[in-house]
Amino acid sequence: MSHREYLFPLWIRLWHFANAALFLLLLISGLSLHFANPGAALLDFNLAQRIHNVCGVLLCLNYVVFVIGNIVTGNWWQFVPKPHGYLQRALLQVRFYVWDIFHGKETPFPSTRENNFNPLQQVMYWIIMYLAMPALLITGLLFLWPEFAPDRLFGVDGLVTVAMAHYIIAYCIILFVISHIYLASCGKKISTHYKSIITGWHED
Repeated sequence: MSHREYLFPLWIRLWHFANAALFLLLLISGLSLHFANPGAALLDFNLAQRIHNVCGVLLCLNYVVFVIGNIVTGNWWQFVPKPHGYLQRALLQVRFYVWDIFHGKETPFPSTRENNFNPLQQVMYWIIMYLAMPALLITGLLFLWPEFAPDRLFGVDGLVTVAMAHYIIAYCIILFVISHIYLASCGKKISTHYKSIITGWHED
């Protein structure tokens, strides 16, 4: 018998979809800026720049909503790996991803209201949301207001270092998003997790 539980309140779902939309626009505009080619551009350079700047600021505001929402609701606890027995739990989850999932076995850590994320997700989401995202946003804001960027950093022009950090972090987050979309298909049905983030109800 299937079990349904309300895991994703409205504010998380709205934040999630706003985040996804902004990331998509930032990806398209960012690629247009990074690989600018007047003869074969995804977007006009000036348009891409405006979209990237506006969406970047909106992403910052959306991140503030995320942080405040997690603090107020206590949802931040979902992102904190529990140290006791973590390695054993992580290895169980690795086994599930590389073997068990292809043999029809159930996940060792089903999502619940108390533990929404499995051990690997906890670490990865914590790194992405509390380390990578702030770094991405800060470097992006330094691009937007370069007068606040350091003149020199690691022996080179400060903006060069900021640019490299911004690109590298962005590409890492893109890889995370790709894996996130794939792993979201690994529910009871391909559509299970996608429906969950739309309705808020998780079924296993």
